[in-house]
Amino acid sequence: MSARDPIADLKRIAFLLERANEASYRVRAFRSAAKALAALPTTEVASRAAAGTLTDLNGVGDVTARCVTESLAGEEPVYLRRLLATEGVDLDEAATALRTALRGDCHTHSDWSDGGSPIEEMALAAVELGHEYVVLTDHSPRLTVARGLTADRLRKQLDYVAAVNDALPEGFRILTGIEVDILADGTLDQEEELLARLDVVVASVHSGLRDDSARMTKRMLTAIANPHVDILGHCTGRMVANRPAGVTGPGDRAHRRGGKTRPPSDFDADAVFAACAEHDTAVEINSRPERQDPPKRLLRRAMEAGCRFAINTDAHAPGQLDWQRFGCERAALCGVPADRVINSWPAERVVEWAQGHA
Repeated sequence: MSARDPIADLKRIAFLLERANEASYRVRAFRSAAKALAALPTTEVASRAAAGTLTDLNGVGDVTARCVTESLAGEEPVYLRRLLATEGVDLDEAATALRTALRGDCHTHSDWSDGGSPIEEMALAAVELGHEYVVLTDHSPRLTVARGLTADRLRKQLDYVAAVNDALPEGFRILTGIEVDILADGTLDQEEELLARLDVVVASVHSGLRDDSARMTKRMLTAIANPHVDILGHCTGRMVANRPAGVTGPGDRAHRRGGKTRPPSDFDADAVFAACAEHDTAVEINSRPERQDPPKRLLRRAMEAGCRFAINTDAHAPGQLDWQRFGCERAALCGVPADRVINSWPAERVVEWAQGHA
């Protein structure tokens, strides 16, 4: 039996753990082992496996060493086989059609802010999922807990993304972006000149989530009217503890927070969605299992208001890029058609649409 690629198997396991929203330490174990082995000649990996010395390597533990040994023996690792056997349920027909129509993801994070993986890894995972593009939307500076990007760091990231794009497979592209904080007065947490340079701007509220309805509504309306804003991110800011079908592990983020939830912010949804329709600002359908934002009742009201949408993952790790199916399920339940979803468009149309707001 010919040997499998142990590094590919370790990365696949990490991807599936991320998709299942498992604890980050489990993911790190497999990604660290893959990184350690990638630095060695394949002959040394094989000789260490035969000698039982893989665990002498920094970053390789008993479980990952066993997976490597099984891969080199030509066997699908037991750990991988179990994950594949518990992947979850299939999408229904309407949700599948919507997921198939999507060409990209307009809200993703890297290790430049609070994501767990380099920009290149996120991009290559998106390629494997069949995306044509992802928008890189790391946080803005005032969200210090998420290592938000200062203006100088964002400028450096723009140069870095340009270099990475040159090395990526033909037909795929990283679009430049930001998840910019909506501040207390509705202004945006980044320099105007920089916001104008970006392909796509997602604007989200991350602080003052318990503001009264009048104040929150005014804050959101001010941001929506800003010509730099293209997408209104996770509009209610809620956190839910329940897990949608298909997330199989016990360790999703809401549960790891001790099962704590956060109620949705209070705002005049009809006024906010009317403004989104007026300014052609897309309402994000956030696919994260612990967000499911907006709730279906508000999603239906946004539909009635004539809004466009963006079905995004808000991914902070490669495996989370496959969470779009959760957003597609909720969008299909609320009757959202593909032609109202901006990331069903090719990259050129998304950029042209966003530039039309400025």
